[in-house]
Order: sequence, then C-alpha cells, then structure tokens
Amino acid sequence: MAFVSFLVPCFVIGIDIAFSCQSAVDFVGASSPGDIVIGGLFAVHSEMLHPEDPIKPVIQNCASFEIQVFLQTLAMIHAIETINNSTLLSGVTLGYEIYDTCAEVTKAMASALRFLSKFNSSEDAVEFKCNYSNYIPRIKAVIGASYSEVSMAVSRLLALQLIPQVSPASSAEILSDKIRFPSFFRTIPSDFHQTRAMTHLICESGWNWIGVIATDDDNGRFALESFGVQAMANNVCIAFKEMLPAYLSDSTFHTKVDHAIEKIVKETRVNVIVVFMRQFHVLKLFKKAIERNVNKIWIASDNWSAAVKISTIPNIRQLGTIVGFGFKSGDMSSFQNFLRNLHEKPTKNNKFLREYIMLLSVCANLEYHDFQTCISNQSQDDLLEDVENKHQIWRDDFLNANIEPGFIQSTTLAVYAIAHAIKGQCKNRNCKDPSAFTPWELLEELKKVVFIDDDKEVKFDSNGDMSTSYDVLLWKEIDGHMEITTVAEYDAEKGDFIFEDEEKKKDFLDLKKVQSTCSQHCRPGQMKKVTESPHTCCYECVYCPENHYSNLTDMDYCYRCNNKTYWAPINSTTCYKKTIYFLTWTDWFAVFLLLLSAFGVVLVLSICVIFTKNLNTPVVKASGGLTVCYIILFSHFLIFLSTIFFIDVPTEFKCKTRQALFGISFTLCISCILMKSLKILLAFSFDPKLQNFLKCMYKPIPTVATCTGIQVIICTFWLIFRTPFVTQNFSIPRVIILECNEGSIVAFGIMLGYIAALAFICFIFAFKGRKLPENYNEAKFITFGMLIYFIAWIVFIPVYATTFGKYLPAVEIIVVLISNYGILCCTFLPKCYIIIYKQETNTKSAFLKMVYTYSSKSAGSVTVSQVSLDSKSSSFRAPISDSCKTDKNSVNGNCQFQVPGQPLIKGKVLPKNAARKRVSSI
Repeated sequence: MAFVSFLVPCFVIGIDIAFSCQSAVDFVGASSPGDIVIGGLFAVHSEMLHPEDPIKPVIQNCASFEIQVFLQTLAMIHAIETINNSTLLSGVTLGYEIYDTCAEVTKAMASALRFLSKFNSSEDAVEFKCNYSNYIPRIKAVIGASYSEVSMAVSRLLALQLIPQVSPASSAEILSDKIRFPSFFRTIPSDFHQTRAMTHLICESGWNWIGVIATDDDNGRFALESFGVQAMANNVCIAFKEMLPAYLSDSTFHTKVDHAIEKIVKETRVNVIVVFMRQFHVLKLFKKAIERNVNKIWIASDNWSAAVKISTIPNIRQLGTIVGFGFKSGDMSSFQNFLRNLHEKPTKNNKFLREYIMLLSVCANLEYHDFQTCISNQSQDDLLEDVENKHQIWRDDFLNANIEPGFIQSTTLAVYAIAHAIKGQCKNRNCKDPSAFTPWELLEELKKVVFIDDDKEVKFDSNGDMSTSYDVLLWKEIDGHMEITTVAEYDAEKGDFIFEDEEKKKDFLDLKKVQSTCSQHCRPGQMKKVTESPHTCCYECVYCPENHYSNLTDMDYCYRCNNKTYWAPINSTTCYKKTIYFLTWTDWFAVFLLLLSAFGVVLVLSICVIFTKNLNTPVVKASGGLTVCYIILFSHFLIFLSTIFFIDVPTEFKCKTRQALFGISFTLCISCILMKSLKILLAFSFDPKLQNFLKCMYKPIPTVATCTGIQVIICTFWLIFRTPFVTQNFSIPRVIILECNEGSIVAFGIMLGYIAALAFICFIFAFKGRKLPENYNEAKFITFGMLIYFIAWIVFIPVYATTFGKYLPAVEIIVVLISNYGILCCTFLPKCYIIIYKQETNTKSAFLKMVYTYSSKSAGSVTVSQVSLDSKSSSFRAPISDSCKTDKNSVNGNCQFQVPGQPLIKGKVLPKNAARKRVSSI
C-alpha cells in the first residue's frame, strides 16, 4: 500500500508524452477490429500542450496522464471483450477505436471528425450529403466523453448523422434536451439530481451559508446554475462563487486559485464549500488549501468524490471533512481480474497501456519528494531512453487501488446498452456486414433498450438519462490512511437518503455538528428579520409578537394563533387558550350585589307585611289601597329579581329575559306611581280647569294597562327582530369576556327612554303636589324618588358606554338597584315610619284635621286669587286676622283680606263636609 501512496501523484501531475501524430492511425489511442466498431472518447490526459508562436493548425501533444480515466478505457475494452466472448451478439464481434480528448474540445472534435468519415474510406474523408440516411460511417456508436463541455461539442457534430453517443461521465443538465442533443444518452443521472441531493444534504445538516467553487467551463457553469436554483428553492444562500480556469495552462490559473483560497479564509462563517471541478483542478486547490491550513466541510461532485489520487494527498486530513456523491457502483470482481492479467495483453494497439508501463518503469522507485523533479526533467527522448535502460515493472495492485467504481460501472453499462441495441438490430440482419444498419437506426433501437444488470432493470428515460441512485461517500481516516467509504444511498426518485446501518447513519449525522450559517439559528419563539444584506440567510432573530408563535427553528415568520379564542405572549412557542371571564356567582362584587338584591326583596316583603297588618289605617288607604300597593311592591320584587339574570354564564335565555323583565316591571311600577301622583293632585287641586283636566286623565286601570302594554310591545318587537344574544368580547388580551349583546342599541334606548318619559311625567305631577299635607305628602317623596332615578340613569349612560369587561353587567345592576331602592324607599318607607313610630297621626281624626287645615288655607288662597284686582296693583295684603273665624255649625265662614288701595274683601271658607269629601277621595 505504501507503494501505491507515493506512486499516485506520479500519474496525477503527469509526464509530457509527445507521441507525434503523423497520420490518422497515430491519432488513435487504442483500437481493436470487429464487425461493428464502437468509438470511445476519454480524457486520458488532463492537459494539452500549447506551442509558442506561431500557432499552426496542428494537433498538439498532451500531458498529465490520468490513471482514473485510463481505467475507464480499460473498462470499455473489458466490457467489449466480455461481450465478444459471450452469446449476447451470436457471433457478431465488436471492435473499438478509443481516442484521447486531453480534456480539450478541439482535440475531441478532431476525433469526432474521424468517426464521421465514411466506412472503408482510404483517406478517412467525411462526405458532405444532404441526406445521411444511407451513409455508413466508420463507427456505429460512441462512448464518451469524460466531460460535459466536450460531450456538448461532440454531440452536436455526431447529431449530423444521428450517431448514438452514450456518456458514462457527462452529467450537465442541458444534455437532457433532446432537441439540441438528439443522439446523446448517458448511463448516469443528470446534474439536476446531483444538485438536488447536495441541497438536501445541506438542508438536512442545518447549513444555509455556503461557498461554491466551479470550473469555468460549460460543465461547471451549468452545474453552478442548477445548484443555485436548488439552493434558492430551499433557502440556502451562496456566500461566494469562485470560477477557476478550465485549463491548467491558463496563465491566470494559479492566481485565481490563490484568490479562491483567500476568499475561503476570509469568510469565517462559511464552513461548507461545494466543489464542481475536475480532479486535477481539485488537486491544485487542495494543495494550496493545505498550505493555508484551511479546515472546512467539502462537498464533492461526482467528478472527484471517489478520486483516489486526491484522497492520497499528504496531510489531506487537515482539510477537514469531505463528503460527496458518486455514481452507483456494481460488482468489480471481473474487472479486477482483468487488471491482474493486463500485463499479458499486447501493447501494440493500446498506446495508453504502453504509456502507463513506461511511467511505471521510470517513476516507480522514486520517493515522493523527488517525484516532481523527475517528471519535470523528462522529455520524450529521455523517457524512451530511461525505459530502454530499465527493467519493466508491473504492479496490478496499483491499478486496483485507483479504481473509481462508479465510473467503471457507468462505462460498462454504456457498452452493454449499445450491445443490446445492436442485438435488436441484428435479429433479422447479417450484422457481420458493417452496412447492415445505419447509426440512426441503432439510435432508435437504443431508445427502447431494456436489460438486467445486478438484478435491476436498466433503461433510458425519455431524456436519454438513466435514473440510477447515488452513493453518498464519506472520506474517513482509518489506520492513518484516508479511505473513501459509502455511508448512504441517495434515491433520486424519492429524493431521500437510505442508510444501511446505524453506525453509518451516525457518521452521516455527525456532519450536523458543524455550523455554516450567516446568522445564528433563530430559536422557537423567534422569527427571522431580514437585514440590509441581499442574502435572505443573513437576518436578525426577533421575538414573535403577542398572539403569534413559532415552534420550529429558523422560521421566516411567526404563526398567528388560530382564532380569537387563543393567545400567546411575546416570544412564545405555542398558543394558549384564553381564559373565559364573566360575572360569576362567587365573585365578591357579584355576591355584594346579590346581597343588596336579596335585602331589597326582604324589604319588599316586610313592607307588604306591614301594609297588610295596617290595611284599614288612613296611611294605607291614602297610599291607594292594598291592591295598588301590592302591584307596586310586586313590580319592585320583579326588578330585584331581574338582577340575577345579569350574573353567571350568559345564555340566550338570560340575555333576552333580563332587559325585558326589568323594562316591563319598572314600567308597571312607574305607571302605578303616576296614577297615584295624578290622584293626589286631583284630590288637592282647587283650580277648576286643572281639576277637569285631571278628571279626564284619571283612569287608573286603563292608564296603567296602556302604559305597561306599550312597553310590552316595545320589548316584543325587540325580542323578535333584533333579539339580544350571547357574544364574546376579545378587547382584553388573553381573556374572552362572555357578555350579552343587546342586539339593538336603538331598541334598548327606546325601552329606557320610554321609562324615562313616564318617570318625567310622574315627576311633573308629583312636583306640583309637593306642598300637600306634610305628614301624608307622598308627592314630595315621589319627586325625590324620580330625582334619584334620573340621577342614577344619567350617570349610568356614560359609565356604561365607557366600561368593558366582566363587570359591565354589574354597572347595570347597580343602577337598577339604586333606582329601585330610591323609588321603593321614597314611596313606602315614610308611610312605614308613620305606621310604626307615629301611630297618633295615623288616625282618621288626625288626618281630617290636617286635611281640613290645608284645605282651608288652599280655599282662601284660591278665593283671593279670583278677586278682580286693580290694574295698578295685583298684590294682596295679609289678612286682617291670623285666621278666619268660622262657626262650628255654620255653613260658611268669612275671612277678610285687604287689597292695597281697596276696601276689605270677604272670602268664603271651605265647608267641613267638603274637606271630608276630599279626604275620602284621597
């Protein structure tokens, strides 16, 4: 193994081999005759020498022997020999002509021109024809080329005669275009799948800030473009792109390598580099990176992911981790046996093999540090002289150690695909005759080829590609040597990784330990905020705002909580269900209000008991009798009862009941009190006009029924057309307040406005009777009760409009209780006080005396007011005596009044029976 390690660079850097091209035969690298000849294009050398001026149209010599590509030519030869020794073509033999493209398009085009030359033409001439349908070129199909840039150029030329071209290595996505490349096929997937696999690896590992280095040729540019599209679609940003010249002979090559290394070193946050380059480019890049102590994760393209010559670079371990994608390999045992016997093969028709033996003989015994000096000093003559003076050395283990299984397998599949297509054409034809079929007929057969390899079906898709999988290759140091191991398989169709065992999966997952991001990962509860950078991967992490959340890493935005019933604090990773609030039975304020309502009910019942026990007393009779009192007290009871519908979970029933019950009950109460005010005013009014009006208005039962009925109609229409309903109030964060929506504010206002109108009329009537007998003056207290009602509801309107939350129903309960308590207390408590504490005034005689005294004063005032006054004066003088003198049994009494400037006027005093009549009316 030590021998292999120092020998590999010998073939990498290469020797200038100048086999002069004197004729077309000299141009062929390896050949073998056959009934049907297949051409081959391989970049056995990685560099074409460019002469000094003057430039002439001469095919130049090549340098830098590529051992891996040489092995691909051997794989093609081995496959053809295996087919010839089998029964696949039934006696028809395959021949080959393999040419070295030197990784140059011009050299490959020269080879392709020879492919197009007419069969058996002595001058290898390419005939011009308008129709090549019956044209027979010297070859029937071509295998190659090694690089996409070369394949594109060759394919356009071969398409002139529709000669099938099957490449085992060209992966550019553009080659799938059958309009531009109608005769091109390949036994590998296109770069679309490779770049998608790379992007999938990058995303799986949590990287989003990477660098890309590619060769400045068609293959590199197309790969970079494909990768860029995939990266953008998966939110992966490319921090920098570096393009290296396609040819080592380019004078700027080393400068651009240095610039690329500087870029890698400068971008400290970029720890992952994707490399789309040829092997000899990667070799130069890595040697320079080792000198600069660069340590990154390198993602290798299929071109160099399994390159042994790169994995054996001294100190390669210092570069970091290398992971890549290689073509799916197959069974290599047959090919390895072929290599063991290769030294027995003749080298006359295989210049590649002859050159390999020469290089092996010259450089085999040199140490690595002396190797470059040896190669740089060797010319063609020196090489030939050295070979003559040395014994030939053969080491088949060296070739086996440098096998890249993916490329060997794809080359073998290419040969077998063409062989099966030839088999299809030779079913009814004598294929020993080269003119038995034309290349374009073979092309049509190739499109339909299906065969089995390693128990798997092999065929081309509509784009001429083979949808095979990729091997995920990880370079690991084992026993001091870098080994290329397969850790997973990438299924191109499913777009996922398949692991054979847990140990390999662990090696794969260890890649995630390395960070390669422009910004730190945003934790759950945060989101990305784009900065001024043009890259979307460069951002700041900000907390999710209130009512938003993020539950994953690196989220572009925070999710809004699903609906209004959930909330989330700032920097939240989930949403929480909002707390439902309402005025509960257990709330201290609700308990307090319920106690007040309960006390009001007790007070109503107590008053009812007191009035029932004192049914025949003047105070109770003066209150309108027990029936009226019961109706008023019952309405007060209902008002207190309505408050319980404002508490606990709002329901449709509660929302509809509470306002209607309050409105109708309060209207009934006010209507009864209005009739009482009207009756009192009627009883003590001495104005005939007012009395007549009041008598017309005083219809107790119809009036109460009408007033209450109007409120019933208002509430009925309200409940039918715009009924109150339960609603959720989201105005307070983190809380849902269950409350009753009144349905119609207008209807609610009309209901309250109607009560207020009745209360105002009642207030007017009561105010007019405020000077009635003091001990039994209900009108005065009714006035106070109405004032309390107005004050409470006037204050209620702005408070109700500006209050929200679960205590909003409490505001309405308070105003209901205040107004109800105010009217109840002003109406009944003074009477209860007289009944209980001033029983001496609660007698018929005391009541008659008081009314008689008030009536006498009122009658005198009325009589005097009816006297005609002098136009110059309308004021009365005080009576001559303090009281009118009346005889107890007289019908009329006389009072004297002095009008200024006039004689005395006598007025009449109200008779006693009239006073009794007024008392009875009260």
